[in-house]
Amino acid sequence: MLSRRLLLASLTTTAMALSVTAPAQAADKVIKVGTLKLIHGITPYFYDKFTPAGYKIEVIPFETPTDGKNAVVTKSVDFGTYGLAAATLGAAAGEPVVIVAPTCNGGMAIMVGKNSGIGNFKALKGKRVGILPGSTQEAVFLDRLKAEGMTLKDVKSVRVSFSEMAGALERGDIDGYVGAEPGPSISAIRGVGKVLEFPYSTPTGKVNMVMTTHADTVKSDPELTKVFLEIHRKASEYAMAHRPELVQMAGAKLGLPADVANLAADNVELTWKIDQDWINRSKYYGSLMLERKQIRKLPDYSSFIVTGFNPK
Repeated sequence: MLSRRLLLASLTTTAMALSVTAPAQAADKVIKVGTLKLIHGITPYFYDKFTPAGYKIEVIPFETPTDGKNAVVTKSVDFGTYGLAAATLGAAAGEPVVIVAPTCNGGMAIMVGKNSGIGNFKALKGKRVGILPGSTQEAVFLDRLKAEGMTLKDVKSVRVSFSEMAGALERGDIDGYVGAEPGPSISAIRGVGKVLEFPYSTPTGKVNMVMTTHADTVKSDPELTKVFLEIHRKASEYAMAHRPELVQMAGAKLGLPADVANLAADNVELTWKIDQDWINRSKYYGSLMLERKQIRKLPDYSSFIVTGFNPK
């Protein structure tokens, strides 16, 4: 019979052997996703519902499209969503950023003070208009000015971030703004602003936010890209089909009251599919930026818009 000491020694040796031979539990692959603090950047917050085993989502919010684009370029995030303008600016400048999916169409509005007396687009002449330079909204607004026979010199452009536009209008710092949801809905619900127009009549249409990644990612880790885009597809479709949950998420992540989130959702189309119509509108948008000398050359669209991983 083994003595107590020998028995304990035997058990300890066995335990150590098992600890050495047992396979270590692999840690989940963390996918870092950057998004803007806007309701049309809400989709990443639904990713957890559709993330397969072995992966984990970490959402990182950004204030401006440029911040989001820079995070992708520096690989601070694996994927990032922001406006088409910032992505086009980066790619045209030779930065290694590529589009792998749309994220949201719409989400824009030209707002004016409720009692401003501004009743049509031409009435913006001489008015203080809040605009975020380098945004998709700016490019669309410039196209609308051109259609009306106007230029940016016909208005008093004021640089304002999206999150500050509703407050600036309410304080009277500006007469109107070219905004992104939920700013327009906040102004409307508070009774201080009204929609002058939804600027979707240009050839750009509703094209707005895109999902991007570093060019290295699609080459070196195509499996990650496929997995991520399937998550993105399912989350986009789910959020669009479940309005109450979208409104609840906007409250939890963006601090939006339910009435504001619900109104803003009417102006937001969460999406994931790259089709030829979307590509044509995106290319038109790039041509506008070139025409206005916002970029020196067009991106190489054959590599800038990556369609091979788009879910079927």
